[in-house]
Amino acid sequence: MSELRHDWHIEEINALLAMPFSDLMFKAHEVHLEHFPSNQVQVSTLLSIKTGACPEDCGYCSQSATNDTSLERERLLPLQEVIDSAKTAQANGATRFCMGAAWRNPTDKNLERVIDMVQAVKGMGLETCVTLGMLTDRQAGRLKDAGLDYYNHNLDTSPEFYGSVISTRTFQDRLDTLEHVRNAGINVCSGGILGMGETRLDRARLLQQLANLKFHPESVPINDLVKIKGTPLAGVDKLDPFEFIRTVAAARIMMPKSYVRLSAGRNDMTDEMQAWCFFAGANSIFYGEKLLTTENPAESHDQQLFTRLGIVAEAGKAGSTHL
Repeated sequence: MSELRHDWHIEEINALLAMPFSDLMFKAHEVHLEHFPSNQVQVSTLLSIKTGACPEDCGYCSQSATNDTSLERERLLPLQEVIDSAKTAQANGATRFCMGAAWRNPTDKNLERVIDMVQAVKGMGLETCVTLGMLTDRQAGRLKDAGLDYYNHNLDTSPEFYGSVISTRTFQDRLDTLEHVRNAGINVCSGGILGMGETRLDRARLLQQLANLKFHPESVPINDLVKIKGTPLAGVDKLDPFEFIRTVAAARIMMPKSYVRLSAGRNDMTDEMQAWCFFAGANSIFYGEKLLTTENPAESHDQQLFTRLGIVAEAGKAGSTHL
């Protein structure tokens, strides 16, 4: 029986990632079946509620004001437009609706508008998630009072590689926001981006940071870098698909009760690669043709893939968790 650990050593994680591929897949699948139903995937939809002009300089992001990606700046969406998008997502099978705003941190005025969105979406019977940048303790408490289920704030990469990607905030800033979210009693959604030019050791260190938190994130998004023209990382070499799958497997072994989500980059993944990820323990996806500003597989393609693999979408209930 796999145990919940928060004391992973880097040598152990490196050994996991270096295992023969079949052995690693078998181990990860065994751990997955201890804690989750087989062939069941949770489905989320992500909507950009405020696009572009972000003051952060994240090297992968089309929304950074420092990156020349020709992305048009948009204001915070009206409440009704968000509600309409949530209704469509729910009709298409999503059980969680995630809303993302391109801010370094929300103002209190903007936070109140987001809270209206959270309450409206939650009232429809969907789980709610937002990603708004850095939060204070008080802001996290306001979101909790509004009934928010999840807050997304990715660590992105290892502490050592972080400065090569972002300079406008620190790795510790991200950890501080996760602590504020956890202290408020909101479920944590935190993962990273693979394929930014990092080493396997960096990927091991990212997993170590996540798994050695006092509580594992309830949701762990694993992104495959989408190379966007005009960003500093547009020309980086593509990550070997087997390295991505190995990282998913290690995440499943190290955080056995967490949902591991295939997030950005699925549009460039083969069906076979996604099938291996599901076998390795990925049991959540973002559903819908766009993730904030990047392309994502159409719902019809995901439905066809689920049918081919014998996978069913998890039924959801607002406010519930798998724990």
